[in-house]
Amino acid sequence: MKNLWQLVFSVALAYGAICAYLYFAQRSLIYFPTPARSAAAFDLAVEGAVLKVTARTREGSQALIYFGGNAEDVAMNLPEYTQAFPDHALYLLHYRGYGGSSGEPTEAALHADARALFEHVRARHPRVTLVGRSLGSGVAVRLAAMHEVERLLLITPYDSIVNVAGFHYPWLPVNWLLHDRYESVLYAPQVRAPTVILMAENDRVVPRPLTESLQAAFAPGRSRLHLLPGTDHISIGSGAEFFRLLRSD
Repeated sequence: MKNLWQLVFSVALAYGAICAYLYFAQRSLIYFPTPARSAAAFDLAVEGAVLKVTARTREGSQALIYFGGNAEDVAMNLPEYTQAFPDHALYLLHYRGYGGSSGEPTEAALHADARALFEHVRARHPRVTLVGRSLGSGVAVRLAAMHEVERLLLITPYDSIVNVAGFHYPWLPVNWLLHDRYESVLYAPQVRAPTVILMAENDRVVPRPLTESLQAAFAPGRSRLHLLPGTDHISIGSGAEFFRLLRSD
């Protein structure tokens, strides 16, 4: 009996140590900053940081702001989005700590930075489309809920990071541990813009039910969900069908 209690105590101690590590180190497990590989078009000064923004400047009423996925060098998307959206000025945000931007990424900081970039862009282009991919979908949904935007385009989005973490780590109390939650499902009902959601058939990062849960949270008729067969979380962005669906009305 004594040995049994020692085993139980050891397991409980190890479990608590794992939970404590995840609680204090979680942001290093959520965010994977990319190094600066290309020159950004301009710097955007915000509270506590200077952000790099890759851009294609263009006169006109239409603009597109891109919020990328984790560990994504958003500048790599500029050529394809320039071709896909020739009538839009393009602004691709490098999050804090990503691509030469200063500061440390947190959910609160990323939302504040997104608002700052949106205000900068809207002052020059009144019709703004938002694109959010994976991690960036949580930024884009909340921003679209708070401001009038032309369209909202979501690529492999989730209902909340809490549920994503819970899927991958069902044996951990992630609901109690996570600081940065990105609960898009709470903001989706407030979005008024037409929304396109692209889901990968074989997505092992964001499970299909979590994307479907987000889509169900939008007001009836507000969003359209498209499944891209044979794609996964990374490969969904390749191919003409991907951009055709992004551009679809």
